[in-house]
Amino acid sequence: MARNIQSLERAAAMLRLLAGGERRLGLSDIASSLGLAKGTAHGILRTLQQEGFVEQDDASGRYQLGAELLRLGTTYLDVHELRARALVWTDDLARSSGESVHLGVLHQQGVLIVHHVFRPDDSRQVLEIGAMQPLHSTALGKVLSAYDPVAHSEALEADRKAYTDRTVCEPEGFEHILDITRARGYAADVEETWEGIASIAAPIHDRRRMPVGAVGITGAVERLGREGELRPELVAAVRDCARAVSRDLGAGRF
Repeated sequence: MARNIQSLERAAAMLRLLAGGERRLGLSDIASSLGLAKGTAHGILRTLQQEGFVEQDDASGRYQLGAELLRLGTTYLDVHELRARALVWTDDLARSSGESVHLGVLHQQGVLIVHHVFRPDDSRQVLEIGAMQPLHSTALGKVLSAYDPVAHSEALEADRKAYTDRTVCEPEGFEHILDITRARGYAADVEETWEGIASIAAPIHDRRRMPVGAVGITGAVERLGREGELRPELVAAVRDCARAVSRDLGAGRF
């Protein structure tokens, strides 16, 4: 009978520990929980970190699961209710808007892209499933921060980096943007994260009327805007998509 590889068993146990316990764990906590020497635990964590399966918080030094696990988890994604319910509607949104569509959820003080529909123009594009976006500057992030109290707290705690000269980083200005987002039911990012790029996003709610994600389109400013304003038909299309996914999740009419 083949023998199990001890280092792999320990790495698997470490990932299960990080998945099932507190959001972040320190080296000592991980080592003691698994009965490992600190040096051994640190070596495994360093390897997992290099592969993207584990991330280390710069401020606290604690460890948490990494987004690379989601890139490998395509089977899980296929059965993930949010993504499954959104597949048809996001395809329709890409066709009607002519832009790429992203579905995002809160993850580690950012937005994790769990579904991406390419812009339907046969141009060369990169699949962004598993990518992370900031909460404070992207349309997806603003929507989550506006409707999800946990995302709101994490956005305020995070380092709000200025990606362009349009990025709003101050707490007061950011809160004002969230008020506007809640009032109109969608968020916008016009060159706040990437020069020349704009995006529009709206919230998705579940059967308990809780925010579970956000859906949005991203494209060149000149395509999403007209005379300095976002095209209203694109805003309406994004909001209709979010409402449709929410209804399929049991949220009823919004």
